[in-house]
Amino acid sequence: MDETPVRHAADSHDLIRVHGARVNNLKDVSVEIPKRRLTAFTGVSGSGKSSLVFGTIAAESQRMINETYSAFVQGFMPALARPEVDVLEGLTTAIVVDQERMGADPRSTVGTATDANAMLRILFSRLARPHIGSPQAYSFNVASISGAGAVTLDKGGVTTRERRSFRITGGMCPRCEGRGAVTDFDLTALYDERKSLNEGALTIPGYSMDGWYGRIFRGSGFFDPDKPIREYTERELHDLLHREPAKIKVDGINLTYAGLIPSIQKSFLAKDREAMQPHIRAFVDRAITFTTCPDCDGTRLNEGARSSKIKGVNIADVCRMQISDLAEWVRALDEPSVAPLLAKLQHTLDSFIEIGLGYLSLDRPAGTLSGGEAQRTKMIRHLGSSLTDVTYVFDEPTIGLHPHDIQRMNQLLRQLRDKGNTVLVVEHKPEAIAIADHVVDLGPGAGANGGEIVYQGSLAGLRASGTLTGRHMDDRAALKPDVRKPAGFLPVRGAATHNLRDVDVDIPLGVLVVVTGVAGSGKSSLIHGSVAGRDGVVAVDQGAIRGSRRSNPATYTGLLEPIRKQFAKANGVKPALFSANSEGACPNCNGAGVIYTDLAMMAGVATTCEVCEGRRFDASVLEYRVGGRDISEVLAMPVTEAVEFFAAGEARNPAAHRILQRLADVGLGYLTLGQPLSTLSGGERQRVKLAVHMGEEGGVFVLDEPTTGLHLADVAQLLGLLDRLVDAGRSVIVIEHHQAVMAHADWIIDLGPGAGHDGGRVVFEGTPADLVADRSTLTGEHLAAYVGA
Repeated sequence: MDETPVRHAADSHDLIRVHGARVNNLKDVSVEIPKRRLTAFTGVSGSGKSSLVFGTIAAESQRMINETYSAFVQGFMPALARPEVDVLEGLTTAIVVDQERMGADPRSTVGTATDANAMLRILFSRLARPHIGSPQAYSFNVASISGAGAVTLDKGGVTTRERRSFRITGGMCPRCEGRGAVTDFDLTALYDERKSLNEGALTIPGYSMDGWYGRIFRGSGFFDPDKPIREYTERELHDLLHREPAKIKVDGINLTYAGLIPSIQKSFLAKDREAMQPHIRAFVDRAITFTTCPDCDGTRLNEGARSSKIKGVNIADVCRMQISDLAEWVRALDEPSVAPLLAKLQHTLDSFIEIGLGYLSLDRPAGTLSGGEAQRTKMIRHLGSSLTDVTYVFDEPTIGLHPHDIQRMNQLLRQLRDKGNTVLVVEHKPEAIAIADHVVDLGPGAGANGGEIVYQGSLAGLRASGTLTGRHMDDRAALKPDVRKPAGFLPVRGAATHNLRDVDVDIPLGVLVVVTGVAGSGKSSLIHGSVAGRDGVVAVDQGAIRGSRRSNPATYTGLLEPIRKQFAKANGVKPALFSANSEGACPNCNGAGVIYTDLAMMAGVATTCEVCEGRRFDASVLEYRVGGRDISEVLAMPVTEAVEFFAAGEARNPAAHRILQRLADVGLGYLTLGQPLSTLSGGERQRVKLAVHMGEEGGVFVLDEPTTGLHLADVAQLLGLLDRLVDAGRSVIVIEHHQAVMAHADWIIDLGPGAGHDGGRVVFEGTPADLVADRSTLTGEHLAAYVGA
């Protein structure tokens, strides 16, 4: 008699269950996600995908793992708050691979971010000749220092003094301090040497003699404010330019004096260039240049580290190699004494190649990687891992990938799943959604109109579901019947940045130009290296916007200024009252809206301020109204509502309306004016920057993958925006992989044929129709298949 096998209780946990998720705009979402499968989360930008996947599932998994450590260890880890959700069951360890740009620290490189440099330093310390010391001696982050002196020791109740000395041999170049570049100030842009300070010699924005700076410089006593600067002694000039911050007393008031250069570095260079007002950005570009360090030739290493070699090459030469070449060099090293190290290094380098980043070099600054490259670099440590039953969470892994490369990424995602892992992917590209075992579609709209599950099930069911994503899954843009004629050309001659091979190309003006090619073919090198720095060119990228949690779209775009003035004028009070960072702030929470309680190694608690109930303003300020709304209600409005509010009637405000209209034009109508900038995705950040720049008088716009984070339904709106920019007389140059944008272009410049040293050449320039007819490049093949030619 056959017995039916009884299912083991441990095998019944094959779902991740989420009940009652309310993070950000999620409306009591409940969903069941199959484990050991690939699940795609889809929906328009702002529909709540990231809130569900990252803000709820991944955040709770990481928080619970942190709680398994001792309180002592937790004290050194970031404290994570519990997400707003009723029940989360069936969670496994989550590994988050997001598209956050890697830190733009000038000392962070691809090698330091992936442990490849650490392994190379050990390799050189063992095998290189002459031997110069430990692995630290090959690190550009460690300075060489030595010291000696007497120390007092208490031994068995007897105090003794002993002489001690120490020496650390590091690899840092002393001139540039391991940065590879030195900052140079053009002094003629800081002051007019023919004038005295009192005659207005300083030409730095904000440094007038009528304000605080005038008071400090005049009263410092370091120089005569009536003497022309060219007559200063060496000491006086040093005090004016380089003196480190020092306390001084002027008219009985304690003030801090600092030389012009330390002041500029603190006040201007610490800020995000994009967040600067246009006149300050122009000053910084004019006054400060970054040049390759003459002592180390940009290698960041001192002479000792450069002199120590293996087979005739030093560690700087090795880091400059393309990773695919470096892998071959390491493979040729047959040294039994370091065999385990070579095997691990070989695996790391092969992972770079497998994931499609073999064209990078280890000395590439991490801050220069695109969002997609940064995400794939983070993936490297997980490839070939023996861990199973892990939840891998990806944020648009196809970003920055040519259609040719998407197939390879799909293969990697499948491999992770087939090893028994749960793979969760937030994605917009149909090619990537197509490989999912299960689809969760959020919507129906964005912001307050989203946050609900509108479909879950198979891909075939999604297509038939009638949701926005289902309807647009098979969208295909057609080639334009006719293209615009250029109004002129922007010549590029002998471009040789990174892997470019003396490229000569004429970029048409007055039309929509799309620059394309596989990842690593040289697109960004060509445009950012040879076009972006020119006069009249406005470059908009996806880099992080630096700012505190108090920064929001209203403050960043300058929208708050006309709104504050309008409130002040309508109510006969000061504009400063309508800033939560100034006089109008709630005294209890200082305008933050929440009270943060630090609980040491436990998760800090943020409780809504009881006094202002999260509105951030003092109660007296909320009595002042414009159009029946107080300032906190205005900041809580989504952009689309604010556009109508400031368009007409009592609240009519043309200056605010113009900025709001630009935010709506770039597809950010669902953002609320007061939403913290730190919560925006890479694509949203780029579109906020684009909205700011659209108000400028730039003749040429450079956009870097503006479709990032855009739903298929929103791509059509972006194309409309690009058309309006061109029709208004602007030239638009777009670096893009999305075939819909390529098909819509007036002119395409295709780089390749491959990546790294297999690329760097223009392989096609002409209209999209010619590219499809030609089919001579990878881009041509994929575009032809896309438009059904």
